Amino acid sequence: MTRLFLVRHGQSEWNALGKWQGQADPPLSKLGEEQAFQAALRLPPFGLLAASSLQRSTQTANIFATASAWDPSEIVIEDRLKERDVGAFSGLTRSEIDEQFPGYLGNDIWPDDWEPDEDLIARLLIGLERLISLLSKSSQAESDDVVVVSHGGCIYALESLCGEEYERIPNLTGRWFEIIGNDIRLGERVHLLPPKEQTFPDHLTI
Repeated sequence: MTRLFLVRHGQSEWNALGKWQGQADPPLSKLGEEQAFQAALRLPPFGLLAASSLQRSTQTANIFATASAWDPSEIVIEDRLKERDVGAFSGLTRSEIDEQFPGYLGNDIWPDDWEPDEDLIARLLIGLERLISLLSKSSQAESDDVVVVSHGGCIYALESLCGEEYERIPNLTGRWFEIIGNDIRLGERVHLLPPKEQTFPDHLTI
């Protein structure tokens, strides 16, 4: 069994503006950088540190590495763990989506170029499988657990796969998953920031 802690990156510049991101690549905001340093103090021990290829994740992982005395060159970048492609919603605020796509939000209607759950989950599981295969090769292993800096949409999709109902996830909150062979099981959610320091996106914003 391998335990993976998937944690949502720190606040990005587009999070701060309320814009949907998807696979767009804005950096962390100044607050997001500060959040990541604070959250790093509450990280669980890990034997592998990984991040998606989007810079809001890689920046968060680099801050985690610095705060944990982990060699940043050993952070594993896995492109398949990047955020869901939200298609035409990318770069828009909720009000702009409501104006351009009336009735979509709240009714589970998505643009034609939205990445469906089955495609997202398929690539996420391949990416996580790669991380598990690399765990034994880490030179800094102090644990058999993996910390993965990823994205809200990815965590929601895996939670849904495990039968969990949707609940908004703030920046720098994570979810444990256990993988045994081809079976993935849900662990607990863990908040790395105190409640007063948490930042939430607008409903469903990713």
